[in-house]
Amino acid sequence: MNRETVQILGIFAHLDIFTQAIREMRRLGYNNLTVFSPVPRHEIEEALEGEKSPVRLFTLSGGILGGLTGLILTIATSLHYPMITGGKPIVSIVPFLVIVFELTILFGALATILGMLINIRLPRLRLRPGYDPRFSEDRFGLGVRCAGDEVQRVQDFLRRAGAEEVRHAGD
Repeated sequence: MNRETVQILGIFAHLDIFTQAIREMRRLGYNNLTVFSPVPRHEIEEALEGEKSPVRLFTLSGGILGGLTGLILTIATSLHYPMITGGKPIVSIVPFLVIVFELTILFGALATILGMLINIRLPRLRLRPGYDPRFSEDRFGLGVRCAGDEVQRVQDFLRRAGAEEVRHAGD
């Protein structure tokens, strides 16, 4: 039994055949799929049934950190450099909320960008093995990572599913 993993690439010409092949591969238990598409299509996303993006957690964390930073910054500044004017309290939360709000938005936005870059693995200094220039023009690609002893079964399935060409991703 060969446990080495191999990526098999199927090249499809039509979107409906391609999405059906994705659904069938997922139904067979292959969840480690790589999809190449010339344009973003919601049909592909629906077929992949992806999880919710973790970027939203980066945004939440950045927003909370920004709000706390703004609150600490304004309170600490007022306590270190007190200006008593008209008998008002030194630490007055209401005027500080402007700074808190601004830092919440700033840190949330920066964390969102950072989370997005981390999750889409940018920068990519080289293309993934198996990329074909036709994927930027008019063809769809489905890369299936499988064990070495399942290669023939995956290749046969991709051919039956309607792939124009089936090959190893490194070829």
